[in-house]
Amino acid sequence: MKTLLKWSVEDYHNMIDAGILCDRNVELLAGEIIKMSPESPSHYYTVEEGTQYLQTLLASKAHVRFNGPITLSDSEPEPDIAIVRLPKSIYKDHHPYAENIFWIIEVAKSSLKKDLELKLSIYAQARIEEYWVLDLAQKQLIVFRDPENNIYLSQQIIDQGNINPLAFPDIEISVERLVS
Repeated sequence: MKTLLKWSVEDYHNMIDAGILCDRNVELLAGEIIKMSPESPSHYYTVEEGTQYLQTLLASKAHVRFNGPITLSDSEPEPDIAIVRLPKSIYKDHHPYAENIFWIIEVAKSSLKKDLELKLSIYAQARIEEYWVLDLAQKQLIVFRDPENNIYLSQQIIDQGNINPLAFPDIEISVERLVS
């Protein structure tokens, strides 16, 4: 039987500062340092286009982060897109914490299992109010809401039309624009 050593966020930051994780594409998930999935051209394109689209829609309402870390109790994932509170200058000295986050978006093809299991649990445990997974293979958006007891009570699959995020119910976001 193996006993794994769990790393704290502080340990992880110390390793980053010491250069131990230099040139390694990793993230801290539930106390474990996990190799991140490589990005295909379609994944990168979807994330970049989605970020630009959301930046236009949410200008002066929120900061839209592209492939940047967030800091949770025992994790420091790097979601593809994180919509966080303004002003963005508060993130000069730390990554966004759970209370700074409106919602998270992960774009998935090869990482779908991790995004729908491990990251789903981490985000629910952190009580991130809304979590979206863009499934590139199925060209659909999976929306999770209402975190409670480390799970999301609500799940909706959308493949066309618009969605209104909980944080900004007056904003309509085109699902087709996100998953195309």
